[in-house]
Amino acid sequence: MLRTLLLHPPSYDGFDGGAGSRYQARREIRSFWYPTWLAQPAALVPGSRLVDAPAAGLSLSDVLPLASEHDLAVLHTSSPSFPGDVQVAEALKAANPSLSVGLVGAKVAVDPEGSLLASPAIDFVAREEFDFTIAELAEGRPFAEVDGITYRDGNGLVASTPDRAILEDMDRLPYVSDVYKRDLRIEDYFIGYLKHPYVSLYTGRGCRSQCTFCLWPQTVGGHRYRTRSVQHVLGEMALVPQYFPQVKEVFFDDDTFTDDRSRAEDIARGMGRLGLEWSCNAKANVPYETLRVLRDNGLRLLLVGFESGSQQILTNIKKGVKVERARQFAQDCRNLGIAIHGTFIVGLPGETRETIEETIRYAREINPHTIQVSIAAPYPGTALYRQAKEQGWLPPDDDTTLVDEHGVQSATLSYPHLNRTEIFDSVETFYKKFYFRAGKIAEISAEMLRSTDVMKRRLREGVEFVSFLRNRKQAV
Repeated sequence: MLRTLLLHPPSYDGFDGGAGSRYQARREIRSFWYPTWLAQPAALVPGSRLVDAPAAGLSLSDVLPLASEHDLAVLHTSSPSFPGDVQVAEALKAANPSLSVGLVGAKVAVDPEGSLLASPAIDFVAREEFDFTIAELAEGRPFAEVDGITYRDGNGLVASTPDRAILEDMDRLPYVSDVYKRDLRIEDYFIGYLKHPYVSLYTGRGCRSQCTFCLWPQTVGGHRYRTRSVQHVLGEMALVPQYFPQVKEVFFDDDTFTDDRSRAEDIARGMGRLGLEWSCNAKANVPYETLRVLRDNGLRLLLVGFESGSQQILTNIKKGVKVERARQFAQDCRNLGIAIHGTFIVGLPGETRETIEETIRYAREINPHTIQVSIAAPYPGTALYRQAKEQGWLPPDDDTTLVDEHGVQSATLSYPHLNRTEIFDSVETFYKKFYFRAGKIAEISAEMLRSTDVMKRRLREGVEFVSFLRNRKQAV
C-alpha cells in the first residue's frame, strides 16, 4: 500500500470548503463541517492519514513536512479555493518530487482536464465519486487501470479512464467515525446552530430535488438518493458514545435526510433507543406525523433550505416546495418543539428589491430559531451557472470569483434591474431585520440565561458576527 495522505489544504483563515459545506467560504461565525468526503476513502485505505488543515488551524509550513512521509497525496479542492489549493500541491511536490499528487471534489469533477492542466504538480484528478478510486490508487495500480480519473500518460498527454460506476451498495463504505477518532479533534468543528461538540456524517448520497443552484447533486452525488441500510447507520451510531463521550449531538448531513420518510422514521427510532440527540437536513414538506415520530425519538433541529419567500423565485429555481406548504411546515415544527435553522439565498434568478423585502418579511413571519443568508453562487457544473452564462449575468472578465481575497462570499451575479452591490448589501440588511428585533432578542436572551455554556458561546458568536458585518462593509 502507498503511504496515503488525505488533505483538506490550508486556505483562507476560517475557510470551510469541504463537501459538507453548502457554500465554500468563510461564514458569519466560526464554522467547520467535517471532511466526510475525505474521511470515506481514508477509511478504505489502511494506514492512511486524514489532515483537515483549516479546522485544525494548520498553515502550509505545518503540513509541508507530510510530503516526505507519504507516497500519495489527495487534496480536496473547490472552485473558490482552487488557485490556493494548486499552490499547496506545488509546494508538496517541490518538497517531495516523487510524491503522487491528485485532486478531488466538485471543481475537478466538472472540469477534469482544465484542473489537471492548471499545474504540472498535479498528477491526476479523480472524477465523480472517488472513494474506491483512491483506494485502488493507494494499492499502487497504474493510472490506466483505475476507472474515474484523468491523468498525464507516459508522453505527458492528458488521458482519461472510463467513468467509475456509481456506488449502489452504500453499505460497502466503512464507518467514517473510525477515521474521525483516529485523525481528527472533534472540538475543532463548530456550527452555530448545532450543539458543541457535534459529529456529522452521511447516511446516503444524492438528492431527488432539482434545485438549479445546488452543487453536490449536480456534480458528484446525483439526483438518486442512495442510502446505507438502517442497520449500517445504527451500527455506527452505537459507536458514537464510545468513541466520543463528549459529543452532544449527531447531525445527518444527507442533502435531504427526510426524502425517504419511512427510513428516516426507522433510523429515528433506533436513535431513540440509543438515547442520542440528533439533527438533520430536511425539505420544508415533511408531514406532521413524520415530524412527531422524529421528535419523539431525539430529533432536536432541522436544517431547512427555504431559500426565498417569493413563489416565483422558488419556481424559477425548481425548488419543488410551495411557500404556503413551507409556512405550514414551520408552524408544525414550532408546535412540536422542533427547532429550525433556516437558510435563505439572495440574488437568485428573478430577484428584485421587492422580492428581497418579501423574503425578509417571510423569514420574520415563520421565525426559524436561527438563519443563514447566502448570496446566490453560480458554481460551475450547475444549471444556475449555465443559465447565468447564457443570460450574461456574469462579469465578462472573471465569471467564477465566488469569494473575495479574504474568503468571504462575493456577489457574482448581476441583473439589469438589480446589480451585484445591491445583492451583496442585502445580506447585512436581511440579518439586521431578522435578528435586531425585540422578539428575537428576547428569545436569544432567554436561551442564554438558561445555560452558562450557551451564554458564553452566543457572546463569542455575537462578537464574530459583528466583526463579519464590519469586514463586509470594508470589502465593498
